[in-house]
Amino acid sequence: MRILFLGDVMGRAGRAAVTGRLPGLRRDWRLDFVVVNAENASAGAGLTGEHARELLAAGADCLTLGDHAFDQKDMAAFIEGEPRILRPLNFARTAPGRGARVFDAPGGRRVLVAQVLGRVFMKQPFDDPFSEIDAVLRANPLGGAVQAAIVDVHAEATSEKMGLGHWCDGRASLVVGTHTHVPTADTQILEGGTAYQTDAGMCGDYDSVIGMDKLEPMRRFVTGMSRERFTPATGEATLAGILVETDDRTGRALHAHPVRSGGRLGQALP
Repeated sequence: MRILFLGDVMGRAGRAAVTGRLPGLRRDWRLDFVVVNAENASAGAGLTGEHARELLAAGADCLTLGDHAFDQKDMAAFIEGEPRILRPLNFARTAPGRGARVFDAPGGRRVLVAQVLGRVFMKQPFDDPFSEIDAVLRANPLGGAVQAAIVDVHAEATSEKMGLGHWCDGRASLVVGTHTHVPTADTQILEGGTAYQTDAGMCGDYDSVIGMDKLEPMRRFVTGMSRERFTPATGEATLAGILVETDDRTGRALHAHPVRSGGRLGQALP
């Protein structure tokens, strides 16, 4: 199975990059399944129902969220009626939506997608991500209940992401980090056959400060004072993520390649 995961979609520029380029990538790369992290897609904080529909129509099979899951007011209700959108597993039990789901893929195959939030350096006290993802993976074994399993680790600390990668090794096809908006150079296949990358990066304008227009973040760093709200940068966006090919029999990764398409990061395609 050929699986594409795209990192945090950042504002209007990120949405335009996904909606403009993903249909062609699905065709040219013969993609079987696409996951897009969309928690910053609407004005850099959260996701609206309207923008979710745009990304799904462009070819995303699943949208994951993160710590800003419900920053946009309509998402709490929208997610209840749209099973292709996932919020983190370790949110409060009363949170709307679901943190994991098994999706149908071409050829009668089944794909598990799950998301967990890290706890290190994060502002809110979330439940334990290790025990939450462990239960989901135990209930959906690779090569049995599902032919592939994708875990989005939305976290700040690289060490915590790496720990979760090794925790899931051999039980997931792909463990990939999101949240920090900077693509890491550690794409690999772990010992047990799980593809791993600490952060997929963002789909956004890299002539920015992690996707935000440069002026206000720089002012705050230099002066310690704020003058305006952060606003997403609007230049040409780079699509960033990871492309993985898996073995349908075992669910393990055969190949893993970083994706950097367009914008300031240029063309480094598999």
